[in-house]
Amino acid sequence: MPAIKAVLIDLDGTLLDTVLDLHAAACGMLADLGRPPVAIEDIRAYVGRGIANLVKRVLAGNLEAADDPTPPPPEALASFKKHYAHFNGRAAKPFPGAIEGLAALKAMGLPLGVITNKAKDFTLPLLERTHLAPYFSVTVAGDMLPKPKPDPMPLVWACGRLDVSPADTLMIGDSVHDFHAARAAACKIFLVPYGYNEGQDVRGLSADAIVESLIAAAQRLSS
Repeated sequence: MPAIKAVLIDLDGTLLDTVLDLHAAACGMLADLGRPPVAIEDIRAYVGRGIANLVKRVLAGNLEAADDPTPPPPEALASFKKHYAHFNGRAAKPFPGAIEGLAALKAMGLPLGVITNKAKDFTLPLLERTHLAPYFSVTVAGDMLPKPKPDPMPLVWACGRLDVSPADTLMIGDSVHDFHAARAAACKIFLVPYGYNEGQDVRGLSADAIVESLIAAAQRLSS
């Protein structure tokens, strides 16, 4: 693999385990609507395509709800956002090796960026509350550009902000959306096997590498 000049990293499921915060918000929304709570493992499968799609999946009880272009009911979306604003970052924690990996990548002189489908109003507070913000030179949230992942636009835009070519950039993610976005942008792609991928196993994708953690990714780049 050619020399990498920058690294872009997914947030939920790659850097941070945020499922407990999202589960609390979803259960708060369901209670507001007079409905029973959802299982944590269902939330883990539903994450990855932004809050609106998460709400649609929670209400429908299936992954396929995200394929329906109809927006979620406004009262449900507003309720979820209200609860998530309260819970965001309270139980979220870095995955093992994430902080060590960020430090190692920074020590290698690589500029870092976050690419997430989470809305900006939740992304920036989450990075601050988990003390990750100082590691990153650019953050691209899901509502900052016309198209989120799996479209390549967020990756290409971030590369422009970092003044690097996509061909010299590595994306590290946990899902098929990260994979397709990176391939479409002509970035290299490493995938972690522990995150949120809508019930699919990323080891079946033809990534440049499957890495067990961010520190393992840094070690691979430095070897």
